[in-house]
Amino acid sequence: MAIPRFSSLLRFRKLAKSDWLVASIGFVLIVFFLSFFFDPTSDSTTPSVDRSLPISDLVKLKLSSKAKERGAFCLDGSLPGYHFHEGSGSGSKSWLVHLEGGGWCNTIASCSARAMTKLGSSNYFEQEVAFQGVLSTDPSQNPEFFNWNKVAVRYCDGASFAGHPEAEFKNETRLFFRGQLIWEAIIDELLSMGMSDAKRAILTGCSAGGLATLIHCDYFRDHLPKDASVKCVSDGGFFLNVPDVLGNPKMRSFYHDVVNLQGVGKSLDQKCVAKMEPSMCMFPHEFLKYIKTPVFLVNPAYDFWQIQNVLVPISADPDKRWAKCRLNIKDCDAAQMKVLQGFRSSLMDAIGEFHQNKDGGMFIDSCYAHCQTVMSVTWHSPTSTRIENKTIAESVGDWYFNRNPVKLIDCPYPCNPSCYNLNLT
Repeated sequence: MAIPRFSSLLRFRKLAKSDWLVASIGFVLIVFFLSFFFDPTSDSTTPSVDRSLPISDLVKLKLSSKAKERGAFCLDGSLPGYHFHEGSGSGSKSWLVHLEGGGWCNTIASCSARAMTKLGSSNYFEQEVAFQGVLSTDPSQNPEFFNWNKVAVRYCDGASFAGHPEAEFKNETRLFFRGQLIWEAIIDELLSMGMSDAKRAILTGCSAGGLATLIHCDYFRDHLPKDASVKCVSDGGFFLNVPDVLGNPKMRSFYHDVVNLQGVGKSLDQKCVAKMEPSMCMFPHEFLKYIKTPVFLVNPAYDFWQIQNVLVPISADPDKRWAKCRLNIKDCDAAQMKVLQGFRSSLMDAIGEFHQNKDGGMFIDSCYAHCQTVMSVTWHSPTSTRIENKTIAESVGDWYFNRNPVKLIDCPYPCNPSCYNLNLT
């Protein structure tokens, strides 16, 4: 899923509040379904805006000044970019780097289609975006990190910032598989902008960006001062290696194709790769134990993206029995809920070993959601999802600043009335 991008919505600022709501919901649904039209494994959606909360100042796009000399290009050969908001006061030596999500591409055809969108070309990037949630500069929305230096890195490579140019030789259409170089070029640029003097730093991202956060977590730690407090927060990035409802290993097969097409194996944890087929090391369950840097997992037990694309992809539902359930968990019947509870059990099993990690933290809620740190309404607001009366922002803050150990796991759906469940019907 992508970071919230509301520049298009801002054109409607003068609408009445009721019109605002209609316009916002309509825009969100249009973007959601169009994103799946060109790439069924894309998770690029634009969350709705909570109009009770102020919209942060827009942050301008900056194309990387180091990318060209490093050979770091988006899929179409354009320069990668990011949005930077300078920190202030007590946050001037603190940095938060957010990696945008947006699925992956596993074939020449899907990558070529992606190269004609903002998920594969900076030619389609918004020139300004609103920072909300963990990126917000408003202390009421983001009490722990509002005055930090904040960077939103745009996603345009289709392989969680992990592709390698060696894979391009089999690519007659001249797509650029340079995700790893994009990552290295932008980190190098941020270090030259002051991050090399950081006292505190967080690498975070949602969905494919949440997976990228885990893949690059130790690299991030290793390139910052040894005395800095550096940690990683992965939001909606814990993808499961589970079969779909017909028993097909869709996600495993898909990751295998992504790794082989874009040469991702070199970027994956080499201890993991030495023990198993490289694409298996795209699953956090297999490589999380090798990450030395403290990690916090934010994940819904009923991740709607995984349910719609991994557990019940359209190809596994030819008779459309899951059509309503896929869009709204409240429309799932008893048999479908049993399957979803089994999916939750798979997540509980997968994070079992990580639960014993003394430096790790987690916020596993029972919501039908995906990417919860990038919207103020789910990150920190009066109506945010809570576990043990803590919002995600408060939980991450307690963990990052070592105030309390945080290992929060919600009870099964529908036990939590504070859940912000997505309804796409």
